[in-house]
Amino acid sequence: MARKLAVIGAGLMGSGIAQVSAQAGWDVVLRDVTDAALTRGTDGIKSSFDRFVAKGKLSAEDAEAALGRITTTTDLEGAADADIVVEAVFEQLDVKHEIFRTLDKLVREDTVLASNTSAIPITKIAAVTERPERVVGAHFFSPVPMMQLCELVRGYKTSDETLAKTREFAESTGKTCIVVNRDVAGFVTTRLISALVVEAAKLYESGVATAEDIDLACKLGFGHAMGPLTTADLTGVDILLHATQNIYTETQDEKFAPPELMRRMVDAGDLGRKSGEGFYSY
Repeated sequence: MARKLAVIGAGLMGSGIAQVSAQAGWDVVLRDVTDAALTRGTDGIKSSFDRFVAKGKLSAEDAEAALGRITTTTDLEGAADADIVVEAVFEQLDVKHEIFRTLDKLVREDTVLASNTSAIPITKIAAVTERPERVVGAHFFSPVPMMQLCELVRGYKTSDETLAKTREFAESTGKTCIVVNRDVAGFVTTRLISALVVEAAKLYESGVATAEDIDLACKLGFGHAMGPLTTADLTGVDILLHATQNIYTETQDEKFAPPELMRRMVDAGDLGRKSGEGFYSY
C-alpha cells in the first residue's frame, strides 16, 4: 500500500524531508506558495540525488523512481488525502497557525499533523485545531538527507498512537528518533545548541578568544563535528537569534538571552554562510 505524505514548505528543510521520504517509498506532495519556490526545492532535490548517484550511494534508477514519487502544488488542498502532513515553514507562530487551521478542516480524521519546528511549543501550534491529540513535533535536522536524528515532540495532548505513527514514518526514512516527553520551548536539541551558541558568542564578543579557537575547543575538547559559531553561520545567525529569543521569552532563563552581538549582526545582514559574512567570512 502506497503511503502518502504531504510536506508544507519547499525550503531547505521541506525539500529535504520530501527527498528522504520519496527515497523510502512514500508518495509525496510538496506544497509551497509560489511555483518559483517549488522549482528551487525540486532542483535542490535533483542535485542532491545526483551527488548520491555520483558517489555510488544510490542507483540512477532508484533516484529516478524517488523523483517520480514527488508531485508539487501551490494549493493546500493537495494535502487532503495524506496519511501524514509535515509542516516546514518559517518559524512564526501566526504563519503556522494559519496552515494548521486550514489543514484541520481539509485532512482526514486519522491524519497526523506534524510540525518540523525547532523551538515553538507543539501545544501552541495544536491549540488552533480540533484534533490536538493528532498534532506532534517531528523535528528533522539540516541537511535532512545527511543527518540521522529526528526529534519527536509530544504536545500536551498528543496521543500515544500519533507519536507511534510519527516514529514509524521517521524511522522508515532511515532516521533515529529521540522523544521529548514534555513540551518545553526549544525541546532538547535547540535548547542545548542555543545555550552553547549564546555562551560562545558572549566569549567571542568580550574578546576572551577568537571564533576559530572557541570552535576548535568544542571540536577537539568535546568531539563536536562542528564548533558552535560555525554552526550558527551554517544555520543562519538570524534563525538562531529567533530560536534563542523564543526560548528566552518562554522561560525567562538568562542563559538563553541572545547577546547584543548577535542582534547587531542580524541588523547588519551578517547572517552567516547565506550572506557571505557571519562569525566568519565566506
